Amino acid sequence: MNFDLTEEQQMLNDSLRRFVTNEYGFEKRGQIIGSGAGIDRAIWANFAEMGLLGFTFPEDYDGLGGNAIDTMVVMENFGRGLVVEPYLATVVLAGGLIRDAGNDAQKADILPGIASGERLLALAHYEPGARYHLSHVQTIAHKDGDHFLISGQKTAVLHGGQANQLIVSARTSGAVNDESGLSLFLVDRRAKGVKVDEFATHDGHRTAEVNFSNVRVSADNLIGTIDDAYPVIEKAVDLGIAALCSEAVGAMEAMNAGTLEYIKTRKQFGVPIGKFQVLQHRMADMFIQTEQARTMAILAASEADSDDRASRREAISMAKTLVGQAARYVGQEGVQLHGGMGVTDEMFTAHLFKRLTLINLMFGDADHHLAQVSDALLAITA
Repeated sequence: MNFDLTEEQQMLNDSLRRFVTNEYGFEKRGQIIGSGAGIDRAIWANFAEMGLLGFTFPEDYDGLGGNAIDTMVVMENFGRGLVVEPYLATVVLAGGLIRDAGNDAQKADILPGIASGERLLALAHYEPGARYHLSHVQTIAHKDGDHFLISGQKTAVLHGGQANQLIVSARTSGAVNDESGLSLFLVDRRAKGVKVDEFATHDGHRTAEVNFSNVRVSADNLIGTIDDAYPVIEKAVDLGIAALCSEAVGAMEAMNAGTLEYIKTRKQFGVPIGKFQVLQHRMADMFIQTEQARTMAILAASEADSDDRASRREAISMAKTLVGQAARYVGQEGVQLHGGMGVTDEMFTAHLFKRLTLINLMFGDADHHLAQVSDALLAITA
């Protein structure tokens, strides 16, 4: 496999690295988090001008026709700077769903708005008690003439409070855990019957609990085919996992750089602690874990666009398992080598550790995806 970026991707990588370093420093990030807005509109507009918000959309809809490898480059740099803007929620998850399942009218209406930075969307899919099982949906959509009435509850809706519209999964037939019978609907966040309770997560991002009470939506708001949304949801989540794996690699790289700098300057017994061989060995292990995670993130990104479900799911689960394990190791070691300072809000290390912890838990932790890989191998053996 060729791990080298194309010339255009390398230019994008260099540009983003400069932007995150110069325009998205620790203090700026703290201001954005402290505002409670969950997004800096000027930063978001810069992302739009750089073409990041439409990178993976077709050129016919103001996009650049990119793929998951391009998303990998973006997310790795966002991981280095711990960018808190709703790129994952709006562009990767919701935008990917509209691109892959929306009709021509929906694509023409929504994708250019996302690409320009004017439209923010969020995927409202996970529900209380679902754990990581995508088919566990109790939210109901009843047919009512030319409309649907949606009732139910969604949890952990990434940037649900910032979104103009929500893409909501609802059961139009079947039992709670059936893969068949799921449909997707576009719902205005301010529609009658929608209640959004937004809050901050401990890594500085925003999420929401959303309740729907007989929310009336037009049949034109149906995304894709009725009763057949599960494969589309699954692929969107796989794209999200691949993006998270790349973000984790960027955060681990930043953790390694910050920790190395710290042990070069922190002195004990009159010498920098980086002189102690045991700490050098631990830094070497952190580097190895990060590089192993990077190769798996590349594998995830290379398979994320595939329509071969079995191959894609296997690669995504293997990547999320190894990246989750590496993120835990690098995060914990980084904090350990910083000592007590490593968990204070004044240190970037603490924020990196929080984000790496959340990334491991999102869309299935390492243990969950390890079980998915194990089950797949057992099925092949059987």
